[in-house]
Amino acid sequence: MMGNRFRVSTVVTALAAFSIGAVVAVGVTGTASQGQDEAPRPARTPDGRPNFNGVWQANNEAHWDLEAHEARPGMVTQEGVYPYEYARVPAAPVLALGAAAGVPGSLGVVQGDGGIPYRPEALRLKQENAENWIDRDPELKCYLPGTPRAMYMPYPFQIVQGADKIHMTFGFSNAARVIHLDDVDLPPDYTYMGHSVGRWEGDTLVVDVTEFNGKNWFDRAGNFHSEALRLTERFSPMSPDAIWYEVTITDPETFTEPWTIAMPIYRRLEPNATALDYPCIEFAEEFMYGHLRREQLVRRWEGETMIVEITRKIPPGDRLHEWYRR
Repeated sequence: MMGNRFRVSTVVTALAAFSIGAVVAVGVTGTASQGQDEAPRPARTPDGRPNFNGVWQANNEAHWDLEAHEARPGMVTQEGVYPYEYARVPAAPVLALGAAAGVPGSLGVVQGDGGIPYRPEALRLKQENAENWIDRDPELKCYLPGTPRAMYMPYPFQIVQGADKIHMTFGFSNAARVIHLDDVDLPPDYTYMGHSVGRWEGDTLVVDVTEFNGKNWFDRAGNFHSEALRLTERFSPMSPDAIWYEVTITDPETFTEPWTIAMPIYRRLEPNATALDYPCIEFAEEFMYGHLRREQLVRRWEGETMIVEITRKIPPGDRLHEWYRR
């Protein structure tokens, strides 16, 4: 169990499965074992490519909302004393979290001045998603986060780089993706993380990602896409310890034109940096399936300043729930 939690088996499997060879041996020394007082990590792999091996993490507010936004009191809000458009307060489900439920302001990562170019009907759905965040956001259910969302969630991820494959391991939901630098067949079905095919353009790794199942969001603000999503990612080295990550997003069913997000991603420099598992699936079980219990388990929480009562709603037409309660 602990071996899985600390990703040792994941890296070993990746090395064996993708026949990465000597290229990885150089890069891995710069991930979990290299300290500040050791020799500088090589900026390039033996085949002359930028060395992306290591543990990385974004440092911005994109996982809350890709677009520029003011700070607000909660992911879910409701009307307070003043009319809707003037002042919102945290909604009942997040009120007890206080400042921890708030959303920090951000300049955003969407490039250009026009924001996300939604089609009118898609924009309405995005707004509904935001208003129903607790029920709809795939992150809360610990689904695979999808691409590009996995790249800027607030958790580290590890890159193991080879001559014809690049493997990325994410802590959240045991997610992973492989960037194929060689010819491979398409997956048998649409996927959460997409199918990634890469190529080098000078020192920039360019990745085309397709075959999405359309079940992911881009962030916690309700920004979403359909199965028609196509991504073009660009990984450009800024320094040995920073990558400029740029993604052009194309989805004609959801957006009127392609649009782009961009941000730096930083290498984690701790001597023992690694991508630990975040086993969120088991944490979400009661949230997702608690209504199936014959007797409700989580009903009430009482603290020093308030009492929170929980009443489960049975989803309309949930025959499975009725079957369990017989």
